[in-house]
Amino acid sequence: MNSQSMSQANVVDITPENFQEVIIDSSMENLIVIGFWTERDPGCVDLMTRIEQLVGGVSKVIFAKIDVDSQMQIAMQFGIQSVPTVALFKEGKPIDSFVGNKQDDELAAFLQPHLPQEQDELLASARELIAAGDHQAAYTPAKRAYELQSDRADIKLVWADVNMHSGKLDVAEQILASIAFIDQDGYYQSLIAALELAKNAAESPEIQALQKDLEQDPDSLEIKVKLAVQLSQGNRHEEALTLLFEVLQKDLNFGEAKKLYLDILATLPEGDPLAPNFRRKLYSLLY
Repeated sequence: MNSQSMSQANVVDITPENFQEVIIDSSMENLIVIGFWTERDPGCVDLMTRIEQLVGGVSKVIFAKIDVDSQMQIAMQFGIQSVPTVALFKEGKPIDSFVGNKQDDELAAFLQPHLPQEQDELLASARELIAAGDHQAAYTPAKRAYELQSDRADIKLVWADVNMHSGKLDVAEQILASIAFIDQDGYYQSLIAALELAKNAAESPEIQALQKDLEQDPDSLEIKVKLAVQLSQGNRHEEALTLLFEVLQKDLNFGEAKKLYLDILATLPEGDPLAPNFRRKLYSLLY
């Protein structure tokens, strides 16, 4: 069985040849629903059909059917004494099972807690985008996953990661502070180190010098624009947009202020609440 066939149909008849690939290897990334059955028992046939209806086509789930008549050796390895038997495998280990038949509601109740949730798929998508270096695109799925389940450490870490890369250092710091000691893994440690570097970079000498200049001349539109440029380069977008809006309130056509304002809005990740907020502010001046 190749990956092409698995992507088209997630229902697989297990043989000695594909046992390792499906039951062990594929369980590292998928939930494996193993059904031990025989064609001689109508109850087995019925249960296998109903399981296939529930999980067939579900991403990250493989329904592995083992005919105990033709694959007696495999059934013996599992210690199967009665059919139907259904077992769930994840990461190469059994996680749940039952023997005998189940009604539809009982079967759904058994499977549902183990099936991939929306937040799992969103988290996987965000991780793939982060691995590809596209933190901006990862912002939306990470945000949605966090909205669905904000107490999960793995989701928190990814949400902290994308916030840090979008310049929301305070948000990232708050999220990381909520991570329990038991969940402070290598990813957490790398984010803590990256956050410290980002905080140092956000206070560049150029920013500090311009902030002092602005303190001495708080009405200077030119200094505000220069400071906004430096802040945006340090991913401090909210501060940059706030300064630029102050400039535009005074003079809508001052230098490159409007263009810079729009450029910063364009760089914000989809789903960032800063974008609609500051877009409305600009429209209030234009119209």
